[in-house]
Amino acid sequence: MTKPDLASAQSNRFDVLVIGGGAAGLYAALSIPPQWRIGLVTKDTLSISASDWAQGGIAAAIGADDAVSLHVADTLVAGAGLCDPKAVEHLASHASECIERLVNLGVAFDRSDGQLAMTLEAAHSRRRVLHAADTTGRAIVSILAEAVLKQPNITVFEQAFALDLWLEAGRCRGALVVHNRQLRWLSAQATVLATGGGGQVYAQTTNPAASTGDGVAMAWRAGAQLRDLEFVQFHPTSLAQPGAPPFLISEAVRGEGAHLVDNDGYRFAFDYHPDGELAPRDVVSRAIFHHLQKTGDRQVWLDLRPIPRDRVQYRFPNILQVCRHWGCDPLSEPVPVAPAAHYWMGGITTDIHSQTSIAGLYAVGENASTGVHGANRLASNSLLECLVYGAELAHLPLELAAAPDSPEPAALDLDWSAPLAGAWASVEKQRQRLTQLMWDAAAISRSQSGLEDAIATIRQWRTEWQQHPLQALHHLPTDTVYALPEALDWPLVRAWGELHNLHDIAWLILNSAAFRTESRGGHFRQDYPHTSDDWQVHTVVKGDRWAKSPAIQP
Repeated sequence: MTKPDLASAQSNRFDVLVIGGGAAGLYAALSIPPQWRIGLVTKDTLSISASDWAQGGIAAAIGADDAVSLHVADTLVAGAGLCDPKAVEHLASHASECIERLVNLGVAFDRSDGQLAMTLEAAHSRRRVLHAADTTGRAIVSILAEAVLKQPNITVFEQAFALDLWLEAGRCRGALVVHNRQLRWLSAQATVLATGGGGQVYAQTTNPAASTGDGVAMAWRAGAQLRDLEFVQFHPTSLAQPGAPPFLISEAVRGEGAHLVDNDGYRFAFDYHPDGELAPRDVVSRAIFHHLQKTGDRQVWLDLRPIPRDRVQYRFPNILQVCRHWGCDPLSEPVPVAPAAHYWMGGITTDIHSQTSIAGLYAVGENASTGVHGANRLASNSLLECLVYGAELAHLPLELAAAPDSPEPAALDLDWSAPLAGAWASVEKQRQRLTQLMWDAAAISRSQSGLEDAIATIRQWRTEWQQHPLQALHHLPTDTVYALPEALDWPLVRAWGELHNLHDIAWLILNSAAFRTESRGGHFRQDYPHTSDDWQVHTVVKGDRWAKSPAIQP
């Protein structure tokens, strides 16, 4: 694919700018009417995103024994009192049409006797999870990417990094983007944030390297309202094989009959919840966390041997391949697993049409807080949310007039005499410090003292980070284009920009977790272990102010 050149005036003025190349961004771009000119910015390629990593599947109440009302009820129960019932109803009632569109686009979901096959996942009352083996996200994203690349109205900017949003008179007018060694503003009537979650803020995460909270951080700096940032879902079963990266082993494995056992072969999960391994993810993660504290072990075991061998080979070929690559064979022995950060329920506050609190700014996917997930996401609702709320971009209230002009190039003279030698090592070292701090202070089990100590540390680090010479890139005037010097190669600029966002994300999660003095869903406080009726509210963040929303009616 020929890459666009930001120096061309036509290629940096759009009707809609979509930032993010996962399922949410791709489906949103395909949903926008074709008469509008779209720019799609992704910092990797269209084949690399958290959606691409999604194994389990996509939930939809389309079975003969299922109903939208049952899907809604299961989602509300998992959300622990913080779901918006109207948002959940919108999600579940629009699922079938999104599935139909995916099938028409060519997504090859598994079938049984000619019908779409559906499996059971934790906290679902029916078998309603569609899948494509154990690489459902990849199957969906690859088809969506192919469709996007065929659209003449969509210009794709790969290996491009959005640094900040462009605000003018209280309205979002586009974003500041690095691409092809140029830094300049891209203008648009509407800007859509679809950058995914922020799992990379934790030392242990199932998220890909790109999940650094970019959209949430940019929206916060622009003054958008955020919500419920303390609610992070930790997946109970990521691969814990020595030397292997944390690789998610789908919840669908337990849905098919795999057991969680400790070193003695004991199915301990039933000691913590009557549903055992099929309890909600936060319950299972805490069960593993507390059992490891009790036993002193570093991992528990996921035993797939109760599932028929041919079923495992058919349903989970990717899991088999990865586990075998790292030296364990699930067909003959249990797999070592431990919890890891997986999904962020909170994000940029949006309404049912994906509109944020800033005019001209929209958010879809994991970086949005639509009200669907509440305090704890129901399994396989995330891909569905990407589609249903991405489809809302079909109704963008764009004007018939052209998008605002993008600034004409002007000279910019930045002094890089300050040495950048060692900058890469400095960024990497600080990122490791930051992610370990977050894992220690704000992961599965939290306390006020640990959170306050971490907040003090992050405050100091953020202050020091503001003195970094690359901060000058955030202050590029809107009438300017800047060509990066040789000293600033693309990997360094991206790594620096991501760390800048991770500092902000850590600050937001820590303060939100300290603000909510109860335990609920994906937020567990050792010092406040119970759920409180006084906290059946959203945590609302704007700037450096944290507040409670009005009480949420069940």
